[in-house]
Amino acid sequence: LYFGRLDAERNWTKQLHLGAYRNANTRMLRSLGRDMGFDSIGDWPQAAALATYLDRLDRENSLPKMIIFNVNPADNYVFASLIGSFQRGDTPGKVQFGTSWWFLDHREGIEWQLNALSNCGLLSTSVGMVTDSRSFMSFPRHEYFRRVLCNLLGSEIEAGLLPDEKELIGRMIKNICLGNALNYLGLPVNGLGAETPTVDSAQHW
Repeated sequence: LYFGRLDAERNWTKQLHLGAYRNANTRMLRSLGRDMGFDSIGDWPQAAALATYLDRLDRENSLPKMIIFNVNPADNYVFASLIGSFQRGDTPGKVQFGTSWWFLDHREGIEWQLNALSNCGLLSTSVGMVTDSRSFMSFPRHEYFRRVLCNLLGSEIEAGLLPDEKELIGRMIKNICLGNALNYLGLPVNGLGAETPTVDSAQHW
């Protein structure tokens, strides 16, 4: 709670990474130390504790912008629906269901997260993929995410589930992949923030 209040005061974005079971193999932990590949997905209940935490900050008017990452696919709909209870009109997508993380950072995992978010919330306000700053080789995940996103939306257009409007869908993709993150984090770069659809285009959403 303390750090959440500090983040809100400074308009910083808080990140939560939930659901990992760390150091499952005691023998290897003692032999090699932490963070050596012996972690897994955990299966703890998430909804009640997370809701209590968010609600406590919200009641104090101290809920910061927050991106919540989930590593257990069984909890995708818990996270995607719960964040909807803590949105505010002054910050689009204030509490975000973060993109697929760790064991879910693959095509299926990315699609699961995108589908859960679009089914329960608002995909168009997503800030998209993040980069693991500890690993230079993690940068290609942005390209991979964009391909998975475009393939998913393209398939839904072909199936008639989304309007076949290149400008509208293209704007949303651009925002998810770049513009939303710039606006959300307060990082204006040469006018590349999120583009707002026109009234005529917005009626489709």
